[in-house]
Amino acid sequence: MMHTPASMVMGIVFSPLGLVLVFTAAITPQWREGQARLSMSGPGSVLRSGLKSQGSMDSLLLLRSDGLWESCLQVEHSELKQCWPVSGLYQRDHRVRLAQGLILTSLFLCGTGIVLACIGVRCWTDLPLRGVAATGGLLVVIAGLLSLTALGVYTHNLGILGMGSQGINNPRFPHLSLRPAGSLYFGWLGSCLQVLGGSALLFSFKRPKCPTCPSCPELPACPACQTFPEIANKQDMNVYEVSC
Repeated sequence: MMHTPASMVMGIVFSPLGLVLVFTAAITPQWREGQARLSMSGPGSVLRSGLKSQGSMDSLLLLRSDGLWESCLQVEHSELKQCWPVSGLYQRDHRVRLAQGLILTSLFLCGTGIVLACIGVRCWTDLPLRGVAATGGLLVVIAGLLSLTALGVYTHNLGILGMGSQGINNPRFPHLSLRPAGSLYFGWLGSCLQVLGGSALLFSFKRPKCPTCPSCPELPACPACQTFPEIANKQDMNVYEVSC
């Protein structure tokens, strides 16, 4: 049985790994994060009632994080944490909606491309379907480019997304200095793996050609003939092409 080309192996490994990383980034609420100190001395403090058991405190350090579909607020050094679906101006921001759509499209295309690549590689047979595998690789590359675009748009506008929404510029809350968070790095890594894996599958599209057979010792022998001794022993072979 013929060996699966190294490019196909590389593509079939990197593409699912990239899909997992991008999916992890999509569902986690750490695309951006920030922290700010909230005074507890004023009347009507929103968190005082939940922290009476911790004794007298003049201020609290709040940790805020946002994702594509969820936001969270946590008090540092405390188990008090609340998450909620994105809402307000942040949810309606066209750049956030664009990133959501690009990520969802990327996940769908990458999953479809991986299925096609698995069908095309066909490790259980001698002749992989190179055209099918390359088509899957093309879809994976497009998926990686879409997710890179989504990450680029979000990162470029990270500090101004949803400005004025409740919880960010609310007068009762101090200003949050937002910065990139862990989910973005997962997304960048996963997208790059998708592009690499898809490109490897695309490179496997070219069929290896064997310009001669062992009957012509002055020319290099075809690896396929070395795999099948019963073919290599024949002395009357013509020029051929192996679709492997």
